[in-house]
Amino acid sequence: MNSIVKPLANKVVAVRVETSNKTASGLFLPDNAKEKPVMATVVAVGPDAKSLKVNDKIVYKEYSTTDLKINDIEYLIVKEDDVLAVIA
Repeated sequence: MNSIVKPLANKVVAVRVETSNKTASGLFLPDNAKEKPVMATVVAVGPDAKSLKVNDKIVYKEYSTTDLKINDIEYLIVKEDDVLAVIA
């Protein structure tokens, strides 16, 4: 996926990883009962970001993002300092 958002400085642009609407025991959850995931896939990296790259799966601080919707795609802009981990 080519991002049309070009991040500046140490920011990254990411897209949330969708969570399942079914519990481990098989129960379906309504949309309003699901928590927003704090995992995303990086689609663009700013020039000053040192430890992240495109396609990294990241865990970020909740409420630390700027949300942006373009052409029905919901992007997150996250500072590299607010990324807690990269999922291997």
